[in-house]
Amino acid sequence: MALIDLQKIDKQYSNKHILKNVHFTLLNKQRVAIIGQNGQGKSTLMKIITGEVEPDDGEVSIDKSLTIQMLAQQLTFPPNITVKDAIAEQLIDIKNTQKRYDEVSILLENGDDSDELLNESYQLITYLDNHNAWDIDAKVQKVMQEFDLVQYENKQVSLLSGGEQRRLSLAGLILKKPDILLLDEPTNHLDVYMVEFLEDLLTKENFALIFISHDRYFIDNVATSIIEIDNGKIRKFKGGYSKYLQQKEKLVLDMKKEQHNLVRKLKEELHWMQHGVSGRRKRNVLRTENYFELKKRVKANPSRINKMNVELQREAKSFNKGDILHKKKILFELEDINISLGGKKLITDFTTIIKQKDSIGIVGPNGCGKSTLIKILLERLTADSGRFKKAEFKIGYFDQHREMLDDDKTILQVFCPHGGERVSLSDGRNMHIFGYLKNFLFPREFLTKKIGNLSGGEKNRIALAYLFTKKMDCLILDEPTNDLDIPTINILEEYLINFQGAIIFCSHDRYFVDKIAKKLFIFKENCHIDETYIPYSEFLSAQKDELLLKSMEQKQQNKQTKNSPKKDIKKNDKNPIKLSYKQQRDWELLPAEIDKLEDEIAKLEICIQNPDCCEAKGLEQLGIELANRVENYEKKVESFLKLEEAKQSLL
Repeated sequence: MALIDLQKIDKQYSNKHILKNVHFTLLNKQRVAIIGQNGQGKSTLMKIITGEVEPDDGEVSIDKSLTIQMLAQQLTFPPNITVKDAIAEQLIDIKNTQKRYDEVSILLENGDDSDELLNESYQLITYLDNHNAWDIDAKVQKVMQEFDLVQYENKQVSLLSGGEQRRLSLAGLILKKPDILLLDEPTNHLDVYMVEFLEDLLTKENFALIFISHDRYFIDNVATSIIEIDNGKIRKFKGGYSKYLQQKEKLVLDMKKEQHNLVRKLKEELHWMQHGVSGRRKRNVLRTENYFELKKRVKANPSRINKMNVELQREAKSFNKGDILHKKKILFELEDINISLGGKKLITDFTTIIKQKDSIGIVGPNGCGKSTLIKILLERLTADSGRFKKAEFKIGYFDQHREMLDDDKTILQVFCPHGGERVSLSDGRNMHIFGYLKNFLFPREFLTKKIGNLSGGEKNRIALAYLFTKKMDCLILDEPTNDLDIPTINILEEYLINFQGAIIFCSHDRYFVDKIAKKLFIFKENCHIDETYIPYSEFLSAQKDELLLKSMEQKQQNKQTKNSPKKDIKKNDKNPIKLSYKQQRDWELLPAEIDKLEDEIAKLEICIQNPDCCEAKGLEQLGIELANRVENYEKKVESFLKLEEAKQSLL
């Protein structure tokens, strides 16, 4: 029997769609963990169940006779109440039931065995059984002891720390044992032994439970099933966290297979759409629309699959190593961040988590807000609204203005401020300053040069070299490749690839972004930031394809509009318009020219995919040539189709 049944639930805050057509059912004795990134709707789903939040659409079916209690993040207690009284207040219904049961038992023993009294006795027994409350006093003592609350029982709750108050509230809820228990991060402020006690209590007493937790071992030991909220949708998994990882791995493999089939089908449709004039002659509107829809699916899937795959690998690795390590990995938490500068909106409703060993490229047009996001991370700017949380760790910052350098000092004074000629590196090595700077292409005579006398590129090389002498947990780089030559960029890439911390950087260098970034923050025109796991070059290519397809679609629509009046032209006019000599000549020669361009485009595409060929000819030059060929190809195909339509109208 379902205790809770949610059907087709939708919830939206301003322009952010939190839950989309969500279905969820809780059965008796089921313990469900809700997982997902912050801001995805976990707490919102909880609040819909408690009635604190109303869904915009959908049906919420909950038996009104059931008691639902929630341990929320924010706690409230009556003023001047003691710990002992706070627990007693939670258990007043159980105490009253025990008292009434004792009274009924005495009446039954004295011979009053009326149906009404027997029925009441049955209901009282059922209640005490369900709440495991026969020996409630001993249970209270046990819970108070395990949660380290006995020493505070005569102390006012208002004098307790936040963690102690949280343990008190959790203890009261567990002792009360509602029909449905909702817990939001129950292991916060509990030590390992308290967590083990809580796990044992929740599993042995068969709680009907819904909980949110980042503690993967707790989820693995307690949950009978898991729901994952991602982009407003719910995925359901059976079992605890280890089984979730197994099922998620299979899901990713299935998605990859499906993506492979979609790509193959798309290539077939693309060949039909673009390769060969005969295909273009026979096209129809429905098939073109299907192609565009297929293109959308193919474009959207790689980012979702890559994201799930990266998260799955990282989660499986950290889960095997233990939850303590995982907690150390979270560096930044941003939730619903909004900021405007000078009356211009730059960032809207941005939510993300940045972890150790993340490598994130921030990309977008100039002036979109990339440097603003970096300043928020550096705590040099405060968002207008939203939640920002930063852990304790060391940040190495490289900016376009090289603020870490003093123009009045020599290079030697910068690296060896206390004298000597040796420098300690971030990886623990100790090197002679010349040997180290030689890696950054500086000759020995530069050691005595003042920073202010260096060129822009030389200052950048020195700033990067100086940065890598510091022990940092996170590097934040603003356009690090500006004014650098290719050999220096190669050196920078090598250092970054071997860096063991998090890397967050802005860059317009597509090759550099592809090589370093494992994830992208992409600034969109609407001030939203998309988080994607596809390589930057693939994103740009997909963006270009999208523009090309839109152009093709528009041309097709324009052509249909333009051609519609031609149906009224009478084919038996006395003086039909004939093709000119040049038009007739073009109609005969264009197919061969189109075939030749198709071959050239195919060869250029193959060269771009080949690293050796790409390096020999240059990526930028290849891109220009390909764009020119495609543009010429489209013009010639369009010309041929117009000529063919003209000929058809003469028949």
